[in-house]
Amino acid sequence: MTLNEIRSKYLAFFKAQGHTIIPSAPVVPENDPTTLFTGSGMQPLVPYLLGKDHPSGKRLVNSQKSFRAMDIEEVGDNRHTTFFEMLGNWSLGDYFKREQLPWFFEFLTKVVGLDPARLYVTVFLGDEKNNVPRDTDSAEIWKNIFSSVGIDAKDVLIGSEEEGYKKGMQGGRIFFYDAKKNWWSRAGVPENMPAGEPGGPDSEVFYDFGTPHDEKFGNNCHPNCDCGRFLEIGNSVFMQYIKKDDGSFGLLPKQNVDFGGGLERISAASIGNSDVFRTDVFEEAILLLEKFSEKTYGDAKFTRSFRIILDHIRAATFMIADGVRPSNTERGYVLRRLIRRAVQHANKLGVAEDPTDDTILVRCATLFTEEYGDAYPELNDEVVWSAIKEEIAKEEKQFQQTLQKGLREFEKMISGDITGEQAYLLFTSYGFPFEMTMELAKERNVSIDEAGFREYMKRHQELSRAGAEQKFKGGLADHSEKTTRLHTAHHLLLKALQLVLGVHVKQRGSNITQERLRIDFSHGEKMTKEQIAEVERIVNKKIHEELPVTRSILPKEKAESLGAEHEFGAKYPDMVSVYSVGPADASESDPQFDKAFSIEFCGGPHVENTSELAGTFKIQKEEAVASGIRRIKAILQ
Repeated sequence: MTLNEIRSKYLAFFKAQGHTIIPSAPVVPENDPTTLFTGSGMQPLVPYLLGKDHPSGKRLVNSQKSFRAMDIEEVGDNRHTTFFEMLGNWSLGDYFKREQLPWFFEFLTKVVGLDPARLYVTVFLGDEKNNVPRDTDSAEIWKNIFSSVGIDAKDVLIGSEEEGYKKGMQGGRIFFYDAKKNWWSRAGVPENMPAGEPGGPDSEVFYDFGTPHDEKFGNNCHPNCDCGRFLEIGNSVFMQYIKKDDGSFGLLPKQNVDFGGGLERISAASIGNSDVFRTDVFEEAILLLEKFSEKTYGDAKFTRSFRIILDHIRAATFMIADGVRPSNTERGYVLRRLIRRAVQHANKLGVAEDPTDDTILVRCATLFTEEYGDAYPELNDEVVWSAIKEEIAKEEKQFQQTLQKGLREFEKMISGDITGEQAYLLFTSYGFPFEMTMELAKERNVSIDEAGFREYMKRHQELSRAGAEQKFKGGLADHSEKTTRLHTAHHLLLKALQLVLGVHVKQRGSNITQERLRIDFSHGEKMTKEQIAEVERIVNKKIHEELPVTRSILPKEKAESLGAEHEFGAKYPDMVSVYSVGPADASESDPQFDKAFSIEFCGGPHVENTSELAGTFKIQKEEAVASGIRRIKAILQ
């Protein structure tokens, strides 16, 4: 089964169970400055899992574009990717364990066609310290499910992952693990959860590829073993608890299901190959790279480089389509790093270029837009595709020049062994990858102080992390009063920019903390002092007019016909949440959209009246961030 077939069948299966299909959010989170990328299907739905009513109802399903920057260094094995799709279905206080687990099993075995004998599951062992009981309900449901297909499912108490390597399989089918493996909350294990935080046990499903156990990972194999025999393909989170002020756990008034399943991983299981890069979406790109490198994917010396190119160019394609551009900060830095690593490994493969055509990396991106164009039509947009092609080609050219500079600096250093500081300077000052420094040093028979380099990098990362924590402290996810006020001011600012600069102004990104708001918007010229002053005047006027801020649930077509602003590249469900500002006599029951100052697709949170902004709006900085994109940072003082 192809990736596209599995995605379509999953959505159809849960639609038949009464779920509403909602579109994928962009890989760039909307109104959440606490994280750079959407890393899971549930991330855009957190407000609804915490109790807010979703416009599309209580049963939802989608396939979410996701990106995890933390996995960049892991790419190269048979299962890690930075970009992936997360199949998700949710019950917002509707069904629970007895519906969810049989449905997912039916989808895997009846729809995808996986052999039930190759499926193994894990459940929550319980947490005596926090008085959270063992999830015997899920274990009993799984026993009945396996029994229905003639499998006697023995349960085994494992505990920690480390204990799994000691205890092994023991003929089990259902395995109890501790909170580090089978408990979910945004804060992690129960003891780390603050008061008011929801969480609950989860149940993971693993596919057994039947490969021999590699003892370098531990004496015995078990479902959470990293040897490659088992691959996690789905996880049902049962969000049923909330931490109380006294530190104990009580039941949530609404018990939710939050399911996430790796589309690529389920596809790998469906073809019986544990290498996710052997799934159909990578096939044409592999053939292209093989042709122009005269290397084969199956040659172990080159497989890692193939995988890094495939993963990074696919991820870059989706990031650029969702508005990210290469830069030296935040999301742009991650994108730049992806493209440059792909260039580095293309060089390692010796990929030849056809001077009469696009670069091979651009051609790989073309193949991915073709593979995903039906599911994500934005990839077919001519403007979007032009940006993908232009940004990858431009970054590739710049990095090849950087590599030449770095190579010259390296040649100056090789009079003796290379110190950790020299390798660090090559990386940070010249963008010269450490892997390449190591390879060149090996060729010239000189040594590198790798430990010293790692120490310099550790200090660098600690400084960066401290800066990021300062920058993002108290972000939108906490729904604090200050952040909420600035979020509403953000809506006023966008409309004011359109009034002053023109209707071509569209939002291209946002970042809102307790200290300030930031908006990226489409505009080709530096704003004049007069334009900035006029924008400030309009926003402050609307604050002083004490306009009501109203949330409405509308059909998407109705919201669009009203001219409601929405995020560039974002897809929305049939029913959407819209916030309107003004007029002065508007009410929740009568928003008077035709007289409103501002109307936007948005999930909130917002103040109820502009008078709550209680301050003077001030633009601190206006600057260019990319071709045709400007950025404003502003405060309420």
